[in-house]
Amino acid sequence: MEAVSSVELRREARAIAAAWASFAMGTAFALVALWGEPRPIAGEGSVALPAAGIVALVTAGAFALSTLLHRRDEAGPMPPWQRAVSRVSTVALAVGLAAVAYLGTLTGAEILARGLQGLEAPAIGGALLTGIASAAAGWLAFRAGIELSTRDLATLLFGFLTIGTVFAMLTAADPRWWERHFSDLGAGSGAGSWAFNGTVVIAGLLLATIGSYLGRDLHRWLGDAALPGIAWVVVLFALTGLALACVGLFPVPSAPLLHNIAAFGALGLFGAAAGAVMLVMPRPPRALVLTTAGAAVAIVVALLLWHPLAVYSAAGLEAVAVGIAFVWLTTLVRTIGAFSPDASRPSAVPHLLRARVDA
Repeated sequence: MEAVSSVELRREARAIAAAWASFAMGTAFALVALWGEPRPIAGEGSVALPAAGIVALVTAGAFALSTLLHRRDEAGPMPPWQRAVSRVSTVALAVGLAAVAYLGTLTGAEILARGLQGLEAPAIGGALLTGIASAAAGWLAFRAGIELSTRDLATLLFGFLTIGTVFAMLTAADPRWWERHFSDLGAGSGAGSWAFNGTVVIAGLLLATIGSYLGRDLHRWLGDAALPGIAWVVVLFALTGLALACVGLFPVPSAPLLHNIAAFGALGLFGAAAGAVMLVMPRPPRALVLTTAGAAVAIVVALLLWHPLAVYSAAGLEAVAVGIAFVWLTTLVRTIGAFSPDASRPSAVPHLLRARVDA
């Protein structure tokens, strides 16, 4: 117990040191970027855009440093294919964390600007605000680099979707977008449209990364014997993430057909990925089975409330569907996490394709 406490204290001390270093770097970089006349908090020519870029870079750097310090040797005993999956997942997660920090900073600045209308921050004020945001993001990213569970990653995905959507709503060109559907937030060329489309693209990347982490947890639990089924889970989640990213890459106004194909494809692939996970698990726990059945019933009820009952618009249906999917995904990752050991499990299979053939 004392040894564990000592390790935790050392890790927390490093995280606090990373937060102070992030504050210093964010403040210094922002002081250079913002030097000159006072600027508004948000909007064109504001503090927000350079600050968000700086916070994103600091966040990615803190995560990379933490990964090198705490998990550098984790992939050493792994075969090349498993090592490659681990490294690609780490890079994708670094990009995702930087994107969360970027949009989180923009959203915070937009809210602050609405509460302090007319305020213009001098260079030192904007630099200090950037430093504070960098410290918070750097601390969280450094902690994530120590050990990020699949449950944490699912929460990060939902939080990122929420932050990005809130920013898109705050800056939407059409204030009555909610009468139609969420995809209308991606229409136009303003800040709200690129923020929403970018959020969906990065959300697809994070969803694919969740699939990779689920594969890791399933392998830790079930071993090499389950590799063929686990490979299908990872691939289907990756395809779901790709389809979701295409929803943002092909906005409704410019490519409505491709947008709709990607949207319905993401839904279908997510259902297929859910089925694959249930098949790989030896005996899905009762709580997960009941949650899956409840989610299916809830989706049917939500569809009926949309049409023919017309209780809400398509935007309402999309919000409900995302909420149901998050509840199911959270239950899934928590269930698998309960069975999965914390320790890394290098595979004894030198080639993944060979394992599939042998199976």
